Amino acid sequence: MDFTFTEEQQAAVEAAEAVFSDVAPDSVPSPALTHGAVADDFDRTLWRKLADADLLSLPIAPEHGGAGLDPIALCLVLRESAKVLARVPLLESGAAALTLQKHATDGLRADVLPRIATGDLVITAAAAGRTGHDPAELATTARQDGTEWLLDGTHTAVPWAQTADRILLPAHTPDGHAVLALVPRTHPGVSLAPQTSTNGERYAEVRLDSVRLGTRETITDPAAWESLRNLLTTGTCALALGLGERVLAMTSDYTGKREQFGFPVATFQAVAVQTADRFIDLRAMEATLWQAAWRITTETAGPLPPAGDIAVAKIWAAEGVRRIVQTAQHLHGGFGADTDYPLHRYHAWAKQLELSLGPAAAHEEALGELLAAHTLG
Repeated sequence: MDFTFTEEQQAAVEAAEAVFSDVAPDSVPSPALTHGAVADDFDRTLWRKLADADLLSLPIAPEHGGAGLDPIALCLVLRESAKVLARVPLLESGAAALTLQKHATDGLRADVLPRIATGDLVITAAAAGRTGHDPAELATTARQDGTEWLLDGTHTAVPWAQTADRILLPAHTPDGHAVLALVPRTHPGVSLAPQTSTNGERYAEVRLDSVRLGTRETITDPAAWESLRNLLTTGTCALALGLGERVLAMTSDYTGKREQFGFPVATFQAVAVQTADRFIDLRAMEATLWQAAWRITTETAGPLPPAGDIAVAKIWAAEGVRRIVQTAQHLHGGFGADTDYPLHRYHAWAKQLELSLGPAAAHEEALGELLAAHTLG
């Protein structure tokens, strides 16, 4: 497998590095100190910088004001964003844009994609269940009522829902199919109950009570939910990789300077072995991430559907990022728990990413089901 990135993808990384170079993750208060959400809104200033650098328009087609790049480019930018714990709905917006571009009607694409590209329309996305593979897991129902769709149900832990303009969420029809609905946050019948995520961000429980939508805002292509779910899960793996890379760099820097018995602790065998193990975790996370991103980008046939490679990537991302932050905390000693030092923020984000869209065990189960189905088939 050739993981060499194109010139356009490499240019996206360079632009992202420039935008994120001024972001300080330790400037955000710890959720342990705030006893709730660390802020009422995402970082609007950073969002505007991303728009001005054309990073929000990367996955959007040129006819709608974008660069027309692929999910791999989005994952590259997400990796850079996680290194500084960027508090922006970049994953949800990018995944929604790619899904709408592929599955929405011409009218809906023309309405929303140009405004997503400029940052003027903020879209978030709701996940479902542990991994979202089974439409029956979807907590929201959708049924046709004349020329409209009627939505009822609840989605919990929806990121950025309190401040996004629209929410792209899945629902299941009476015959068991999944649809996607693009719902305005202030639409009649929509109510939000505040929630706080593990990493201290302001989430929401989205309740839908007889919400009526037109056919243009409801995507009935059964592949649309699968596309959104795959993009969100793969993007979460990219975030975990970027976070893990930064944490391992912090650990290497600290152990290289911290001395015991007249020597840097990094030279001690026990420390060197632990950091080497975490480096191996990162390489596995990286390889499985790009394999998954390549599968959903090229739609290349394989022994399993792309969901199999995505499950492998999420298993490594969940387990790997957990081990990396735990080792970092151990090797930093008491300093790692100091709220004046940013490692505690990375630890909270790592736990959030580990569990988002299903922990490793859930994806191991889903992978086993895929293997059984294809073996028996």
